[in-house]
Amino acid sequence: MFEINSIRSRIQDLSKRTEVLRGVFDYHVKKERLEELKTELEQLYIWNQPKRVKDLTKESAFLEYIVHTLSQITQDLYDISALLELAVEDDNKDVFHDVTVNLKQLEYKLLQLEFNRMFSGKYDSYDCYIDIQAGSGGIEAQDWAAMLLRMFLRWADTKNFKTKILEESYGEVTGLKSATVKVSGNYSYGWFRTETGVHRLVRKSPFDSSRRRHTSFSSAFVYPVVTDNNNIELNAADLRIDVYRASGAGGQHVNRTESAVRIIHIPTNIMTQCQNNRSQHKNKEQAMRQLKAKLYECERQRKNIEKQVIENNKANIGWGSQIRSYILDDARIKDLRTGVETRNIQSVLDGNLDIFIESSLKAGL
Repeated sequence: MFEINSIRSRIQDLSKRTEVLRGVFDYHVKKERLEELKTELEQLYIWNQPKRVKDLTKESAFLEYIVHTLSQITQDLYDISALLELAVEDDNKDVFHDVTVNLKQLEYKLLQLEFNRMFSGKYDSYDCYIDIQAGSGGIEAQDWAAMLLRMFLRWADTKNFKTKILEESYGEVTGLKSATVKVSGNYSYGWFRTETGVHRLVRKSPFDSSRRRHTSFSSAFVYPVVTDNNNIELNAADLRIDVYRASGAGGQHVNRTESAVRIIHIPTNIMTQCQNNRSQHKNKEQAMRQLKAKLYECERQRKNIEKQVIENNKANIGWGSQIRSYILDDARIKDLRTGVETRNIQSVLDGNLDIFIESSLKAGL
């Protein structure tokens, strides 16, 4: 006997979820916008504006994915319902098997679309910068900052994101005082943004001859590579621009000229650095772009925090708020926001962050 009622119930559930997604994604609005983009891209004059073409093509690809997937799911649900009735009418096991297989594939497709729903932020589809800063704790904190950078780079690699280290300030003995990396790829900011915060490490220190337990802190700040931040005006009097020799591992890789650039926005004390180019001019341009993007993101977060304070009467989130604890000698890593915990510490430190990032996104953080 076929499990007809169970299959019909699953089809009904998928239909309801699809309708919810059509509303969430503003299906009809996106469909109209997609037609507008196609019409504009067909105009000859547009190809004289390569940047405009790139932006429109990127937007078009995203809209086409949403519109096509929702349309296809709706059609597939209709076809599966018809196929189910045919299987029941003919008492055909083979057709019923096809129904269950197609339904499973459709459920997976819908799950993927529901996951993309979490990337509905204005800049989620953008590339991003990640600033890593060692906290207090000397060598321990600097070693932890280097471990964080390695972890983020490895996770980015699993998502086929491209990474480019823009600045590294090395510790006196080992590790990093700070680092900035640019991550490029679809939804790289959307994926990485929940990693902003303080990461706490507890372990028996390899730098302590007595092998005592040490607690170290390093912070990560993730902000999008925005292209519409030209409205951010910077007063030259508010900027302190320093040039210095780029640091490196030594030997022929050390830059012997003062090409590295550090820019400090005095009113906010926000700093950006770049040293990956040999040209001081290019490093200054890159650092300025980073500064504008960082100021943009800080202002956005400030407004969100003010709104949260008004609504929830909660304190501002600052340096002292940890988002995750990595307790190595107890073989335990716990996200303090979602409660997700794992004992597979080496896997996480090697870049397997999916369990934490996905749970944070699903929690709407």
